Parts: sequence; C-alpha cells; structure tokens
Amino acid sequence: MTNPIAFDRSKFCSCLAVGMLQLGCCIGLEAYLGKKAVAAEEIILNYGVLEFAVSVDSLETYAKTGKISSELKSYTDFLTPEQLAQFKVGLTSSADFSHLAIAQFLYSYQGEKILERMSRVFKTQGRQPGFYAIRSALILAAADQDEGLTPLNVLKKFPTDALRVDSRQGFEIFKDLSKVVQNNALSVAAVEQQVITESQDVTSFAPQERNLNLLNSGAYPYRQQKLTIRDRRRDRTFPVDLYLPQVKERRKLPLIVISHGLGGDLTTFAYLAQHLASHGFAVAVPEHPGSSAKQIEGLLNGLESDVTPPEELINRPLDIKFLLDRLEASFGHKIDVDNVGVIGQSFGGYTALALAGAEINWNSLNRDCPNLDNSWNLSWLIQCLALQIPLVATQTELKDERIKAAIAINPLVSSIFGEESLSKIDLPVMFISGSSDPITPALSEQIIPFTWLTTPKKYLVLLKGGTHFSTLNESAGSIPVPEKAIGPSPKIAHDYVRQLGLAFFGKYLTEKEAYENYLNAEYGAVMSRQKFPLRLIKSLNPDILKLKSQEQK
Repeated sequence: MTNPIAFDRSKFCSCLAVGMLQLGCCIGLEAYLGKKAVAAEEIILNYGVLEFAVSVDSLETYAKTGKISSELKSYTDFLTPEQLAQFKVGLTSSADFSHLAIAQFLYSYQGEKILERMSRVFKTQGRQPGFYAIRSALILAAADQDEGLTPLNVLKKFPTDALRVDSRQGFEIFKDLSKVVQNNALSVAAVEQQVITESQDVTSFAPQERNLNLLNSGAYPYRQQKLTIRDRRRDRTFPVDLYLPQVKERRKLPLIVISHGLGGDLTTFAYLAQHLASHGFAVAVPEHPGSSAKQIEGLLNGLESDVTPPEELINRPLDIKFLLDRLEASFGHKIDVDNVGVIGQSFGGYTALALAGAEINWNSLNRDCPNLDNSWNLSWLIQCLALQIPLVATQTELKDERIKAAIAINPLVSSIFGEESLSKIDLPVMFISGSSDPITPALSEQIIPFTWLTTPKKYLVLLKGGTHFSTLNESAGSIPVPEKAIGPSPKIAHDYVRQLGLAFFGKYLTEKEAYENYLNAEYGAVMSRQKFPLRLIKSLNPDILKLKSQEQK
C-alpha cells in the first residue's frame, strides 16, 4: 500500500495545474473559520447491494495507539504485517502544503480532472459523487494547524456523516492501473531483450578505441556569464546562464541549449552545462518565465493565476529561437549558432522536439483529449492545454533549422505530437526515459513514441527505476520532491546524463567518430550500475510491444 498523500504530492510537485482560482481559498477559509463542519463518522464500502462499515474513530485509535478494534479487525485480517504497518503510517503521513496551495490546485483545470476521477469512487452519505466534499475536506485538513493534511484528517473533515466508497468503481480503477503497470513491465522486458540482440550485433572494441573517460571533466576552463534576454515583440524577458569555454585555437564553438521542465530554473541542469562546457561546448541555459520555479512560487503565494498558461507550449520554443538570434548578434564570432544541440527535460523535452521539427498535431489532440477523464496518463493534462491556445498563435513556426541534434528526457509527446509529427524529425534524437515515471509514463510517452521516429540516428535510454525527477539537480527550484519520487540515486543518474550528453553531442555536433563507440547497447551495459540499471538501444520493433500486450489479455 502506497502513501496516497505522497503520490498526490509528487503529482503536485510536477506542477500539473493551470487556471487557478482564488475562490478556492476563500471557500475553504469560510468553512473552516465560520460554521462548524459536519465530520465523517464512518466509512461505508459498497459493493452492489452489500455494505460494510468501519468507524473513523476506530481508524484514528489504530493510527495513534496501534490498537485494532473488533470492527477493524475483520478487515485488517486480510493484510500482511508489512501492509498493516504501512497502513498505520499512511493514515497519519502529512503533506506540508498550505490550504492556499491545495485550494489553488484543486480549483485548477488539472485538479478538477483528478477530483472527477476520485468522485466516482468516493461519494457522500446520500450516494452523490463526492467532488465538492473531497475538495472541501482536503482544504480544511490543510488549514488545520494541529493535524494538517493527512489521510486520516481528510476523513475527519469530510462534510457528511458518512463517506461511501464505491468498491466496484474502485476495483475498475485498480484493474486499469494494474494493466498500466503490467504493460509498462512488459515494455521494459522488450527493451531488455532488444539490448541482448543489439549487444550480439556490436563488434567488440579494442580498449584503445574507448580511450575516453566520459565522466572526467574536459581540458577547457570556462567562464559563466549572466545574460538578460528581452523579446519586446512578445513582451517576454528571461535570464540566461551562458557557459563559454576558453579555447586557444581559433574556431567557433558548437552550442548546446538546455531547456528545463515545469518548475525548473537555471540550476536544474547546471551539472550538465558545466560538464559540457569543460569539453569545449558553449552552453546556454534559459529560464522560461511562464513555467519556471518563480512561476510556481508565485502561484503558491497567490501572486500568479496559472502554473503554466497554454501559450507556454508556443513561447518556450520561441524563447530558444529568439535566444539563438541574440547569441548570433553578440557572440557570433565565438559561437557557431548554425551548429546547435538542444536538450530538455519533461516540458523541456517537448520544447527540444518542437525545435527539432515535430509539429503540434491537432488531429491527435482532438482525438485523445475527449478521453482525458478516462486516462491515467497525467502528462495529457499538459498536452491537452494546446487546444486552449488562441488560434492566431497556432500558426507559429516552431522548428529551427539551426538545431542539428536533440535529447529529450522524460518528454511528453504522445498526443501533442503523435506518430505523424514525430516521424517528421530528420535529426539525430535520443530519448531518455524512467521506467517508474508516473508523470510522463515510459511506455506511452517514450518507448512507443521512439518506434515512431524514422530518423536512422535515434537512441532510447531506459533508466530502470528512474522517475520524473531522477536527472534533476536536487537543490534546483523551491518545491520539495519526496525522496521516493526522486529514484534510486540522483548521482548515478547525473553521471549517466553527463556521459550520454557528451557522447551524443560529441558525435553529432563535433563529428568526432570516436564518440560512436559509446552510443550502443554494449557500452550502455558498461555504463550501467547495479543500483540503478541503464539500458541503451538503437531500434525497437513496435510489433513486439503489440504482441506482448496481446499476450497479457
């Protein structure tokens, strides 16, 4: 049994919210400070005509003292000692968010979509969907300074005498989630089988052919400069960290641009920027103002109404296009702005692929987004925002011919690009995926989309146990991420990204063939660490994924 609050928190930390309404806070405070709220006294589990009840008092007694009442015992007998211990801890596990932050999230577009799914299972005493009751209970629990936002306190703040749990709906959701987990496991197995196939096809290299230690810092000292970029036409100003290697030879430096994800900042991938700069690459790191850590801080403090406006799907690639123009004007004598690599994570992964030539696919969005309420792909909550972009902005060209290679880490792509758009990319592309990513799920957002790429220079890297946050600088931004949501070892993940980034851009921006020796399944196995395994492949038969899915049915 997982900690439900920790799961919700990881979703919240991924910044899946937009269209925030201040009204949520007002309603929550009025209910808390004004009238005395009705609290749920029992939980009723419904399964058809059958009903089973347990009192909230018995749950509270167990959570605080460990004593199992007779009515609770009939249910806890079905749990193992380990599950029972997790259940006890889970009842009082607290999420440290203010009632303002919770209210703003729950009144957002994404928050309401999640509440709609929950209200199918959790209903009021009168058997009505619990949409408003759940929202009220969460806000009131967060406003309770004594107990805070815990599952037990949410039950106590539920505004009817009884909370009904529709077990049939719950089982259906459980079956759906189980299928998602099983399909993901099968896709990971397919990748591992492909690793074996490709490793057998690779001619072993002599040690001298792999004489580069990709983890070592390079020979070039570098200078970090702080820039401020102003695009007056779009009324958009943003900071940029520019890392410039100090090279003695007279040549222009190849350029790499790093695009952070939602809630990121200039430090999110500073470790990668420094590593690449030491190896002779100029590196530019912009901070996207409509989806940065500052934007999220403003949201949580009530100073911003959106976590990211729909137009950010257009503005992010335009930030980088404008940045390239400015760099050419000011540093064109030092930087080769016609030889650019781009790397991005999550929303930044989308940004990188849009610049590489993937167009927003309105057909797939119109097909998929009506099914948003029945999907467990949380990234659709961002992808489907594209349908809210003003018509005039949808005509904007996002591709930039100066981009020569792209790495997308945990990208969101399945609906906003789809097969038709991803297949148009003709540049070298690398996808980096985490097998335990609940935000941009590996199977639907990277593994299947990898098979849609038609460019022969493509790579899929799978981090087994990797999450949406594994590759991020732990100290970046201002929003805490639960330890379990980070993954096995950030240090190992950072080492992987350093090596992969250097080998990929070394091969496709500097055209040094020696780097080719590090971009295959065999070296992926050399690079891999037991605590946090890595798999690297160059191709994957989509029919294998379909066959494995058929076998499961």
